[in-house]
Order: sequence, then C-alpha cells, then structure tokens
Amino acid sequence: MGDAESAQVNVASKMGFKSGDIVQELGYDDDIDFDLRDDLEDIIDSELLTEEDHDVADAVILWWRAEDGDLVDGLVDSQTTLDEGGPIWLLTPKAGRAGHVSPADIQEAAPTAGLHVTKTEGVSSEWAATRLVARRKN
Repeated sequence: MGDAESAQVNVASKMGFKSGDIVQELGYDDDIDFDLRDDLEDIIDSELLTEEDHDVADAVILWWRAEDGDLVDGLVDSQTTLDEGGPIWLLTPKAGRAGHVSPADIQEAAPTAGLHVTKTEGVSSEWAATRLVARRKN
C-alpha cells in the first residue's frame, strides 16, 4: 500500500469506522470522492447501503452540496434508518469548490434537525466531513 492509499485508509478509520459497521450512503453522485468511498467499504468489509435500503445503519455518510436543497430536511431525512446514537458524517465540498456549504450553515441547521456538531475533518482534497450526533435528551 502506498503512502497516499495508507493515508486515505487512515482517514476512513479516523472517522471511527470499523469492520462490520453498517453504513448508509446518501447523496451519491458522480462528484463524490470515490477513493474515500472505496476505503470506507474496505474498512467496514462490505458495501455501503444505498438510499433505497431500509436496514438500520450504524452510521450515515451524507454527501451534500449547497444546491441539494434544505440542509435541515436532508439531515432529518438521514436519520430515518440511523440506529440510536449513530453518527451522521456530513460530507460537503471544501471552501472554494462548487457546492460549498459554509460551517455556519451547518452549525445553524444541526440543532433544528436535532443534532449537534462534534468535529470536522478534512477527508480529501475536495471534501470536508462534519460529524453530527443526536442531541442528548434531558
């Protein structure tokens, strides 16, 4: 494995994924980072669930661009099959790229969708990932 491949796999594992995880992918299109996607599948040892799958998922990968519509709606919809306590990794184009979503927009949308931001990672040259989890109930 070359340094670039190793770094990519490390990013996938740094996102908290492990073998056996069931991960649903939403927002798939031809502009996604296919290397990151492949590495995620390598880490979990299976294919990602699609938007048509209704299995309960341990985590969700949501590829989102500014033109995809209302982010709150997208975040709410992404929780439909998500297991309680599972993270949503919101992948958005980095600043300066077409479809960029500002961190302020994510911070504003998350609470309305019942989520909060826990961390942000640069996961590829084109995409940033924001980890969101459900807010704890008092």
